[in-house]
Amino acid sequence: MNDSIKTPNRMLLDKYEDLKEYIRSLESVAVAFSSGVDSTFLLYAAKEALGDKAIALTASSSSFPGRELTEAKEFCEKNGIRQIIVKSEELKIEGFSKNPEDRCYLCKRELFSKFKRTAKEEGINEVLEGSNLDDNGDYRPGLRAISELDIKSPLREVGFTKEEIRILSKHFGLPTWNKQSFACLSTRFPYGEEITEEKLNMVDRAEQFLLDLGFHQLRVRIHDTVARIELDPSEFDRFMEEKTRLSVHEELKKIGFSYIALDILGYRTGSMNETINNTTGGTEWNEKTE
Repeated sequence: MNDSIKTPNRMLLDKYEDLKEYIRSLESVAVAFSSGVDSTFLLYAAKEALGDKAIALTASSSSFPGRELTEAKEFCEKNGIRQIIVKSEELKIEGFSKNPEDRCYLCKRELFSKFKRTAKEEGINEVLEGSNLDDNGDYRPGLRAISELDIKSPLREVGFTKEEIRILSKHFGLPTWNKQSFACLSTRFPYGEEITEEKLNMVDRAEQFLLDLGFHQLRVRIHDTVARIELDPSEFDRFMEEKTRLSVHEELKKIGFSYIALDILGYRTGSMNETINNTTGGTEWNEKTE
């Protein structure tokens, strides 16, 4: 990520005050919190606006890496935010494991229905999620579920872009200001390829290994037993150093992949959607990255 990100101007700081005022008007909120850039910023703002009347709801499932859950717990503990872990196993949703093109809708509908029930049980008025202005314009099946369930999206309502969220996150000292974009592990599968707990675990372990090697923005896409690695092109040279390349090959073979390949186009969100563009009238389908 860009370490030289600029400081916020008066207009941006005023927009942040507008965000807090919007959240304050809701009186009590539960933030869908994944420990990503957007949801961390939103939860921080909610805590500032409402104090103990803002809580965090975090999903626990096989599509959500353990490292992300750990980071979510640590953030809440450090900032004195009450957090409820909601068990949600996507693989039990009818049709989900077959990985249809509306997979994200099926998942979000089930998860946010649980979030709404939990919020109601806790006496919380509204559930919030972290979509921002940059999420408009792309076809995102999950946002349809958000709309149907009347989940509030304050960052979009107030008009925050991803860059603005990162600028303010750095300004407020949030640990996620330069965190890589993330999407649930199910986005690593081509549409139509069955999603299994075993393969989700393979992807999780492979990505964790690459992160431990110091690579930053990445995806390990799984095609049957082939791993297609997407990295930022600026990291290609380091990846291709013999010691690193052979180490990655050896480790991913141990994990269970038959072949390991580096995608020459590099990291990009929603690359699994490229194969269906021709059947969707040219609409670009992107994964939600936070």
